Amino acid sequence: QVHLEESGGGLVQAGGSLRLSCEASGDTECIHAMVWYRQVPGEDREWIAAHSGGVEDYKDSVKGRFTISRDKDRNTAYLQMNSLIPEDTAVYYCKADITPSPAPTCATLNLNYWGQGTQVTVSS
Repeated sequence: QVHLEESGGGLVQAGGSLRLSCEASGDTECIHAMVWYRQVPGEDREWIAAHSGGVEDYKDSVKGRFTISRDKDRNTAYLQMNSLIPEDTAVYYCKADITPSPAPTCATLNLNYWGQGTQVTVSS
């Protein structure tokens, strides 16, 4: 199993910054990608950034403002969010994508695991 714990959300004024953390525990050797999503009430969960094999990818609306990183030694992924705007207000979730190859136990896991989410509110 993999457990994800997000932190770092909060209330910030427009133009400000926050850094979200997502700490993984359990079968972390089975994680091949860490992904950030966000969700506004009444809307679908939205993919915003991914880190896989050292490659980063971003949704266009956050490109240049958000940076995803991953510290494998600490089993933690980060989302640095700068130049925040009110439209960034949402619950932010991290997801770990699992690969079956590193160890036999990996093949017994789910394809992915989600954290519980952390609220980010940007005031105008």
